Amino acid sequence: MFQVEYADKAVSNSGTVMAVRCTDGVVMGVEKLLISKMLVEGTNRRLHACDEHVGIAVAGINADGRQLVNRGRSEARNYRENYGMPIPPEVLAHRLASVVHAYTRGYYRPFGCSIVVAGYDADVKDHQVYQIEPNGTMFRYYGCAMGKGKQAAITEIEKNKFFEMNCRDALKQIAKTMYILHDEVKDKPFELEMSWCCEESGWKHSMVSKEIRDEAQAWAKQKIEEEEMEDDDDDDDDED
Repeated sequence: MFQVEYADKAVSNSGTVMAVRCTDGVVMGVEKLLISKMLVEGTNRRLHACDEHVGIAVAGINADGRQLVNRGRSEARNYRENYGMPIPPEVLAHRLASVVHAYTRGYYRPFGCSIVVAGYDADVKDHQVYQIEPNGTMFRYYGCAMGKGKQAAITEIEKNKFFEMNCRDALKQIAKTMYILHDEVKDKPFELEMSWCCEESGWKHSMVSKEIRDEAQAWAKQKIEEEEMEDDDDDDDDED
């Protein structure tokens, strides 16, 4: 059981991951910490497509996460071959949670990562977000977060009600939250990764285009600057 706690620690030391079920789809964002300035943009991704309609976000040890992504792709492919339809996100999440739990027993070591499974179920016309923890526990959420900024990110999701926004607005709010939580002094530089599966993307999971991502980042930085200026003005008024 101590190994599961160590796996939780690996997740806690990872960059922040956020996933939100919006009014018109699901959105995921990742604070991908850069270990070197020489890395090519897009390297060592933490957001992956599992099937056309579902994606996976990874927090923790990325190598472990890739194994779960590959297992998820295998499950999705087998489900489509056997049943002739895309695998529902709930079924995929249950199967991956079972795999993760199996690795907490016997002579295997637990996966040192948590994952989010987010996608669209065409059968019930619903978009869903599931989080799977290193011990194999699975929950369905309106919004969830993992990584070093987990608690603060969850607070922001609840306070600003991301799940009542459309995907475009949620992207901007996620970008703002990531920049607020990132400590430029203590933390390494980071690259913001974003993906969505929504009405605008044709209910297919895909990475958000560079133009939309840059727009969200610019909006987030501007909002943070405006709020800082307002706080400074309030402090000056209090001193007067």
